[in-house]
Amino acid sequence: MKKSQIRKTILRKRLNFNVKGKKINFYKLLKLLNRETKNKKIGIYYPIGSEVSTLELIENLRKKKFIVSLPVLEKKFKMSFYKWNKKSPLKINKLGIPEPVKIKRITPLILIMPIVAFDADLNRLGYGGGYYDRYINKFEKTKKILKIGLALSCQKINKVPTNKFDKKMNYILTENKIYK
Repeated sequence: MKKSQIRKTILRKRLNFNVKGKKINFYKLLKLLNRETKNKKIGIYYPIGSEVSTLELIENLRKKKFIVSLPVLEKKFKMSFYKWNKKSPLKINKLGIPEPVKIKRITPLILIMPIVAFDADLNRLGYGGGYYDRYINKFEKTKKILKIGLALSCQKINKVPTNKFDKKMNYILTENKIYK
């Protein structure tokens, strides 16, 4: 199946997935972060639609003294991350995603990413723009980036089609399991 067909199928499935009582255990994620890295700069997405909500996680990260940043889309399918807190304004970008008003650029070495589909080998299928893959490719040449995807169990497929530009996750968290 082509990536575009998988996206369409899984996004419909995710939209119809009953999430009541199904929640990702962010305590396990915080424990994982403490074990994996001393870095406190984290890039995370602001949830839209039926994506796994990160709002509670963002608050927990702040309490643990993480510097939280959100992505801002730029020209030529690039993105940067800017520091954000809940009192900072957000604007809606051309794709309908809230992003911070550019104030302080951050280079996070921990990325928490949305997922459209994933497989047990930690391959991630995103929305198709390649923004995260380009960002990772740019910085991974000189720095180690911890890549974490958030998804619901219904988004798991047998095999995500990949190419040389696709970046594997270090971890994928669902409401049922941590894939590593």
